[in-house]
Amino acid sequence: MEPAALSSKTDAPPSLQPTIGGWQVLFYGLGSMLGAGIYALIGRAADSLGNAVWLAFLTAMIAAMLTGLSYACVGSRYAKAGGAAYVTQKGLRKPLLSYVVGLAVMMSGLTSMATGAQAIAEQLEKALGFALDIKLVAIGIVFLVGCVIYRGLRESMWLNILCTVVEASGLLFIIAVGVRYWGSVNYLETAGDTVAGGPGSGITLALVMQGAVLTFYSFIGFEDILNVSEEVKNPRKNVPFGLIGAMILATIIYMAVAITAVSVIPWRELAASKTPLMDVAHRAAPWLGGIDRLYLGITIFAIGNTALLNYIMGSRLLYGMSRQGLLPAILGRIHPKRHTPHIAVFVLFGIVALLILSGGVKQLAESTVLLLLSVFTIVNIALLVLKRRPDEPRGGFEPPMIVPLLGALTCASLIYARIYSAVTSSDTSQQTAPLIAGGIVVVSLVLYLVLKPKNPVVQED
Repeated sequence: MEPAALSSKTDAPPSLQPTIGGWQVLFYGLGSMLGAGIYALIGRAADSLGNAVWLAFLTAMIAAMLTGLSYACVGSRYAKAGGAAYVTQKGLRKPLLSYVVGLAVMMSGLTSMATGAQAIAEQLEKALGFALDIKLVAIGIVFLVGCVIYRGLRESMWLNILCTVVEASGLLFIIAVGVRYWGSVNYLETAGDTVAGGPGSGITLALVMQGAVLTFYSFIGFEDILNVSEEVKNPRKNVPFGLIGAMILATIIYMAVAITAVSVIPWRELAASKTPLMDVAHRAAPWLGGIDRLYLGITIFAIGNTALLNYIMGSRLLYGMSRQGLLPAILGRIHPKRHTPHIAVFVLFGIVALLILSGGVKQLAESTVLLLLSVFTIVNIALLVLKRRPDEPRGGFEPPMIVPLLGALTCASLIYARIYSAVTSSDTSQQTAPLIAGGIVVVSLVLYLVLKPKNPVVQED
């Protein structure tokens, strides 16, 4: 019996291995959220809300946390690499919708990767002081990141922890040198305040929602955890711990940075700055030389981390959708020694390289928020359906039904607010992101009709 049992075990196809714990999941989520975007986003948010910029981050966190709690529940229930596509198929049983959801998530990650890789190349050109072939260097960066992911998830997680520590340190430094300025301004002051009403009189629900739509982007990243849940040890406990913990830490850091920024520099000046947080560092710590080069390095680590985590997410998503029967079976192959979806990793490298060479990727990346908000709405609805099914297994974290319901309504409201502003705005550039997001959905529908995936897996053992 022993030789037969040994042979059976040896002949089993290689699979993803649970190798990451709760704290690694937390760093994964935190690293996804603490991207380089916050360094420019503060100025744009201040332009809308003045000193009340912290209110935009708080509102965005509440909106994001509703969906984050749903994702924590889903991850503790169904630890599958297919992520949102798997849950959509599991709950709603609509292969076409699951396919579109999966490709929408993947495209949001790939466009972000392509944009980020070119941004790193541009930052390296500044640091080195001589001209580089930006597109060629960007493709080389994606290749190096791909090599790390091919090597293994454990190595990828250690690199993520290093990058997360570096990018968090830059924000914590801003807070540390600027905390002595706290209390120096009225944190409810906005451009719309009236003399009669005083500070805060200009704050309206529409204004806060506008700021929340903008700052919501800062919290995007928590959803990537779902795609690595199959490789998490004890996902019933560790996925909710890591996801919720990452969102709470990110919120604390963001709000502290926002309060520090408007305390150190008047919000009108902050809104006009191209490098708002770097200007804050200059003013709060004039004694520190080389701040520009320091933050140049931090920016490279931050953007690189985002590219790393999007690459991991994309490779696991292709693998998971392949296992569901929504994509060709070859994408579901696992390397026998590395235990990584190596074919998916290679395919993603080719797609991102083409995106980099095609140009116009930055405009594509602007549609990321709308695509993900649509996915969040669908996942919340799918969870509502799953929670009502009596035969569905319960996870290690179970929020009440009101959470996914409010999550779906909140995300749908943010989509409406963004599309409404595009339709009513005289600035035609506001219409670009909705049009691109709609175009990606249409392309996904066409691919589904061409590939004609059959018999998608609803349940996997």
